[in-house]
Amino acid sequence: MNTDSLFRPFSLKTLNTKNRIVMAPMTRSFSPDGVPTADVAEYYAKRAEGEVGLILSEGTVINRPSSSADPNIPHFYGAQALAGWEKVIRDVHAKGGQMGPQIWHQGIHANHASGWLPSTPFEGPSSFNSPGFENGVAMTDSAIADTIAAFGQAAADAKALGFDTVEIHGAHQYLIDQFFWDATNNRTDIYGGKTLAERTRFGVEVIKEVRKRVGEDFALIIRLSQFKPAAYDFKLAKNEKEMEQWLTPLADAGIDIFHCSQRRFWEPEFEGSDLNFAGWAKKITGKATISVGSVGLDGDFFGAFAGQSSQPSSLDELVRRMDRGDFDLVAVGRPLLADPQWVEKIKNNRTNELKGFSKEALMELV
Repeated sequence: MNTDSLFRPFSLKTLNTKNRIVMAPMTRSFSPDGVPTADVAEYYAKRAEGEVGLILSEGTVINRPSSSADPNIPHFYGAQALAGWEKVIRDVHAKGGQMGPQIWHQGIHANHASGWLPSTPFEGPSSFNSPGFENGVAMTDSAIADTIAAFGQAAADAKALGFDTVEIHGAHQYLIDQFFWDATNNRTDIYGGKTLAERTRFGVEVIKEVRKRVGEDFALIIRLSQFKPAAYDFKLAKNEKEMEQWLTPLADAGIDIFHCSQRRFWEPEFEGSDLNFAGWAKKITGKATISVGSVGLDGDFFGAFAGQSSQPSSLDELVRRMDRGDFDLVAVGRPLLADPQWVEKIKNNRTNELKGFSKEALMELV
């Protein structure tokens, strides 16, 4: 494989990465009571040492009582948690890496398997996580305002700690995505609406607040998805026009990079073109994009949770699309979760040393 394109530097505002490879955010649940430990810092530092260009952290929840559905997901608020994240970024920088936290609110969610529950009910645009599944309360105007402010505070704290960027989690049926989706956003106020364009308002206000708190020169990423975790073929935007009405307001609000989550990066988004989600996002907005989805493996991420193993696969199609200009950066998940040296092995063509992936890798930090 000729992977030279993946090893060109990339610069945008506060980002100056040595290559085009991004460590995708992957929930690990190894932060007891929301506080990232020294093991978490070592986990990320190993990826920086292994030549990952940009590390995006696992989802880290903002300062809302029910932003998290798991007691061991890290917080991005509170003195102890922020001290833990300060060690993470210090160690990543010491190894020559760049990093941003993914800031997150899970919205209406299923109860944790352990029986643990947050101190207040889950909150979302409505009480629904999906059609027929109700498990929380609809947010009041004041709850919405406080949540927007909490996203802004988390971003400001990230900048103050020395992080190089921030990613807002707007994908995968969590809070911001619940506002985008008509099945979970049945509001009749300014945060609802019959069209996807109308339902972008909450996301737009989050972005504007974050941008205000970090300034114009700080790189800002948002992660979005078309699919739902239980419906891979679902399309939030049914066509190019709807996607334009969805993405353009987010770009105008202050997004620099669209991180376009999909199950398999090679799958076309709409009929009549082989462009994937990241390709369309770049074409529509002119902004930089990150492509992701089964990069370097022959099986998809959600299959891993069902116990399916994956083996290394070619990067030729990925490089072809990057060389064509479809996207600027490539996010890699499971290969980096299992192997901190994955980037070095790709760079030096040590493909015989690449590892597969099994669900056991989800159970430990390596």
